[in-house]
Amino acid sequence: MQPELKILATNLQFPEGPIALPDGSVLLVEIQRGTLSRVQSGQVEVVAELGGGPNGAAIGPDGACYICNNGGFEWIKAGDKTYPGEQPRDYSGGRIERVDLVSGAVTTLYTQCEGQPLRGPNDIVFDQTGGFWFTDHGKTRPRDRDRTGVFYAQPDGSMITEVIFPLEAPNGIGLSADEKTVFVAETPTGRVWAFDLAGPGELATGKNSKRLLAGRSGHFMFDSLAIDANGDVCVATLLDGGITTLSDRADSFSKRESKQESEQESNEERKEPQFVPLFVPMPDRITTNICFGGEDLKTAYITLSSTGQLVAMDWPVGGLPLNFLNK
Repeated sequence: MQPELKILATNLQFPEGPIALPDGSVLLVEIQRGTLSRVQSGQVEVVAELGGGPNGAAIGPDGACYICNNGGFEWIKAGDKTYPGEQPRDYSGGRIERVDLVSGAVTTLYTQCEGQPLRGPNDIVFDQTGGFWFTDHGKTRPRDRDRTGVFYAQPDGSMITEVIFPLEAPNGIGLSADEKTVFVAETPTGRVWAFDLAGPGELATGKNSKRLLAGRSGHFMFDSLAIDANGDVCVATLLDGGITTLSDRADSFSKRESKQESEQESNEERKEPQFVPLFVPMPDRITTNICFGGEDLKTAYITLSSTGQLVAMDWPVGGLPLNFLNK
């Protein structure tokens, strides 16, 4: 069943990286336009001109917005829809940027790690210490594509390190509430990995310290993600278009799956904690990102990128508060 959606903005140029601000506005990037933009009361305002391909975005400890810039795409137009393609001729290089939300001033923090150029930084999340994790999705060319991984860095430009390598086009990234686990989505494989952490920017070792989250069947790819108040991973899903919710807890997954298959629930079942359906369809096969905001963080803001829309819907459970934004 199609969810009830409220359209907040249209004619966006491949929106991604939504951030629901406390004042009710939503920051997002327009990858094709090369901007950080703000959506408020149906109006779209450019906050900063970034060029390249601004992708993931997050608010840092200083109140600035930090951007993963993938360097740009070739763009494919198909009717009224737009799709990203291969590395463009005017590819400007991958980078991490800081945007002052008052002045719009842009500072480039990182373009490489230990001599290895960043290729296509994609998504970003801050931990409670003020450091941030980000994925590098890489770029695709006619005969080859990049091998990439996951990085950890400081927002003052003083430190960057590659923590996980290699992964298959890593995309969405998020942290568990206790920050003992980092979740990473791979796009072409349709997989979400859970990596246990020993500390900020440090992987744990030992048995089961890396896990594959149980997934749904079918042909699809994964994009960016957010964590809900249950600790489950809500990941934007490409090809069949929607939001897939996966869990690091097997009992939660099995309950959700059985509830989705059942047409009716008993009164006793209705008293159980509310679970999100395993898959919530969207009217755009290129559903790229989700974030939470509003009262109790129970509004989901979702980017429908090929059709250039930002939409919102009620969500059964709240989102996990983000450091430096919701806390």
